[in-house]
Amino acid sequence: MPNRRRTLAALTALAAAPLLPARAEARSAEPDSSKAGSSRARSPEALAGRAAPTHARLVAAERVGERVLDLTVDSPALGREGHARVLLPTGYDRRPHHRWPVLYLLHGCCDPGPGWEAWTRNTDVEAITAATPALIVSPEGGPAGFYSNWWNGGHYGPPAWETFHLAELLPLLERALRANGHRAIAGLSMGGFGALSYAARHPRLFRAAASFSGVIHTTLDPAGIQNLLTGQGADPTALWGDPAAQSALWDAHNPYALIPRLPRGYPLYVACGNGTPGPLDPPGRPEDALERGLGEMAQRYVRRARAHGLAVTAHLYGPGTHTWPYWERELTHALPLLTARLS
Repeated sequence: MPNRRRTLAALTALAAAPLLPARAEARSAEPDSSKAGSSRARSPEALAGRAAPTHARLVAAERVGERVLDLTVDSPALGREGHARVLLPTGYDRRPHHRWPVLYLLHGCCDPGPGWEAWTRNTDVEAITAATPALIVSPEGGPAGFYSNWWNGGHYGPPAWETFHLAELLPLLERALRANGHRAIAGLSMGGFGALSYAARHPRLFRAAASFSGVIHTTLDPAGIQNLLTGQGADPTALWGDPAAQSALWDAHNPYALIPRLPRGYPLYVACGNGTPGPLDPPGRPEDALERGLGEMAQRYVRRARAHGLAVTAHLYGPGTHTWPYWERELTHALPLLTARLS
C-alpha cells in the first residue's frame, strides 16, 4: 500500500473546482505600506498583509499510504502550487458522511526535504495518532516561511503563507475532506512559532495550541531570525521588514506580544529543553546553543501567559537538544490536551 498511488474518488470532481471564498475570521486587511513602520497601536490583522484569496484549486489528491493523503493546491497566495500531507483518521473510508476535526501539525525551518513530509519522515506520527479521531494536517510552510504573509518591502504578494494556510487550505479541508470546523494546532521550532502566532492572531479558529522548541518570542532575538532567512538565500527584511523601522509589524507576528489576544483559560502546551544533552541524545553530543536560546523564550512566554490567565501546560524539561526525538515525545504528551477540545 505505501507505494501504491490512489486518488480518492470523492475528490476527483473537486480537483478542477475553485474553493469558496475564505471566511471573514481567517482574512487579514491589506495594510497601508506607507505606515507599516508606525508605532501607533493597530491590530495584527491590519498589519498582516495578504494575497487576495481568490480561487485556490485542488489539483491533486494522491493516496500514498493507508492513511496518508498528499494534496496539491494551485495557490494564488503562493504564486505557485502548494502542498499538504494529511493523515486520515482510522476508519475514514468506512464513514463517508462523518465530518472530522482537524489538528494542524506544523514543521520547522531549514529541513532538507519537503516540509509537509517532515513529521511522517522523522517520527512515528502515524502510530502516535492512530487512535486520534481527527484529520492530521501538515501543510507546506517553506524552508523559512515563518507562517506569515511576507512584507516584501511593503508590497506584500507571494509568499503569503498565512493566507495559504487559513484562507485557502482551511476551507478546502472542510469542503473536500469533510473537516467539521473544530481545530487545534501544534508545531516544532518555526512551526511552534506558527502554532502560537496563528492561535493568537485568529483566536476563533483554533481551540488549543502547542509549541515544541518554538521560536515564540521573536523580538528577543531578531538577528537570529534574520540570519536564518539569510542562510536560506532570502532578503532578511522581506519577511517583516526591519526590526526597528517596522517594529509594529514584528510585534504583530510575535507570539509573546500577542498573548493578550488569547482568551483567559485558553489551553496551551509549551515544551522546550535547555540545550544540555539529555536522555534522547547520543553520547558525546555537544551543547545546543539554539535550544538554550529557545528555552529562554519559552520561560518568558510561560510566565506571561500564566499571568494573563491562560491554561498553560509547560514542560520545560531541562536537558534536551533541538532534535526530533524530543518533538516526537512532546507530541505524544500534548496530544490529549489538543484533542480534548476537538470532541
